Amino acid sequence: MSGQQLPLIGTRINHSGFLGTVRFAGNVHDTSGVWLGVEWDDPHRGKHDGVKDGVRYFSCLVPNSGSFIRPSPTISYGRSFLTAMYAKYIEMPHGEALEKLILGSSHGAIEVEAVGLDRIRSKLARLERLREVSLDGESVAAADPPGAVADTCSGMRGLDLSKNLIPSWDVVAQVTSELPHLRALALNQNRLRPVTNRVLAASAFRNLRELQLNATLTTWVDMQLATSAMPVLETVEMGYNRLESLSPGSDDDSGAPPSVPPLRELNFDSNGLHSWPAVCHALRPYTTLQRLVLPSNCVETIEPLADLSQSPIAGLKHLSLSFNRLSAWSDIDRLPLWCPVLESLALAGNPVTEGIAHARQFAIARIPSLTSLDAAPISNKERVDSELFYLSYVSKHGPLDEDALCREHPRWRALCEKHGRPDHTPAAPRDRPDTLSSRLIQVNVRQCVDGLSKGPNTTTTGPAMALRVLPTMSMRTFSMKVAKSFKIPRAAQASLRIRLQMPDDHLALVDQDDTHDLDWWGVDNNADIYISLEQT
Repeated sequence: MSGQQLPLIGTRINHSGFLGTVRFAGNVHDTSGVWLGVEWDDPHRGKHDGVKDGVRYFSCLVPNSGSFIRPSPTISYGRSFLTAMYAKYIEMPHGEALEKLILGSSHGAIEVEAVGLDRIRSKLARLERLREVSLDGESVAAADPPGAVADTCSGMRGLDLSKNLIPSWDVVAQVTSELPHLRALALNQNRLRPVTNRVLAASAFRNLRELQLNATLTTWVDMQLATSAMPVLETVEMGYNRLESLSPGSDDDSGAPPSVPPLRELNFDSNGLHSWPAVCHALRPYTTLQRLVLPSNCVETIEPLADLSQSPIAGLKHLSLSFNRLSAWSDIDRLPLWCPVLESLALAGNPVTEGIAHARQFAIARIPSLTSLDAAPISNKERVDSELFYLSYVSKHGPLDEDALCREHPRWRALCEKHGRPDHTPAAPRDRPDTLSSRLIQVNVRQCVDGLSKGPNTTTTGPAMALRVLPTMSMRTFSMKVAKSFKIPRAAQASLRIRLQMPDDHLALVDQDDTHDLDWWGVDNNADIYISLEQT
């Protein structure tokens, strides 16, 4: 930029590799010459918040991310979209009929002469054939003359314009209005002023289905304004945007944007959202939403649903709440009310699951619609085992009063109807000595003669052998103890099968591994266990 011409407020710059936005241009009191007040994309590059000697010259979206710099020829103000395209995807003609090439496999030892390489480059550089284009970090700042992009690369399906110098949504629209087949657009790490040319926007994003706005500091309202011009949009990513709430829109009293796209997925990874009801209320207009990604936010509780018949996210099937601040199982109990058809859930990293040996089983039992938890599928067998374990745990540790039990464990009655009501065993008194012997339980082990699981009618070799074990013993260790107690030869131990007698007298085959302990399988004091030697 020549002479004393100063950039406009909002201009994006690249200074020594640091990207920023011009927030001020002019004189600063008690200094000579002109200055640029810049808010840096990287807050660590900043030194203040636009205030010098008690005078505010500009403000920053992120505190203390600003500084003053002198206008300088070293500052880059970017280039046009097509200029960046040519620089990245086209090797310019050399202008020579005869060129020398070194064969790559010869390590520089063989040099050959080639004719017509410019003609080959021209063939390979047909930008109209490009379908996926990445101009990430290529200093794109402006659109090109009308029609230039359409004439050059109109067949594009996916475009990555992340980490550039684009100043506004209007500039983005000038480019994409000439890309009629565009389906996916990434604008991560840009700083975009809101849409002002709504007529242009209406034609610029008509076929867009996926939009990435991560680390752009885009507000919820600005996102709604931009996406209202995207009639078939399905996915929006808004991670790392320092969002603390989803403020309602300003177009009408209901907070709904002018036009709502049919979103199926919203991603708010690593923001500061904390109010679960407020988030859900903001999502009410998006009736097609099926996936909500909220990891690494600040959600502390899942509040009760005020109107059980009108959840604003009733159609949600996939939810990620990993690495939030949920600390009570009552939060998990309320999720089926908010999300009655929920299929997959991510909970890892919340206090409610940290250090809890049976957290996975508790979560599965509490949410009947789940088919996947923390990216691990839930088999029918695991669901049954988890629900049986949960029933056994609640019967031993839950309140004795039936009404209090149902309030504390909303699925108690439904699970009892499904699996049968377990015997209610009160928890041990608090003043009982906490010694190793006090924690041992007795199990009654019988060896089957015929190896069949006939419940009480199974033929055994003799009376039961009473074994005292810790409930925390893994099934692998328990099987070794059983093999030793019954003097089963080492060669035959691989065929050992262990079955637990259930309340309905059914014998359930248990896995002999280190994954689950006796307590997980619901093995309590005086449990009946049958063993047999069976070849698979």
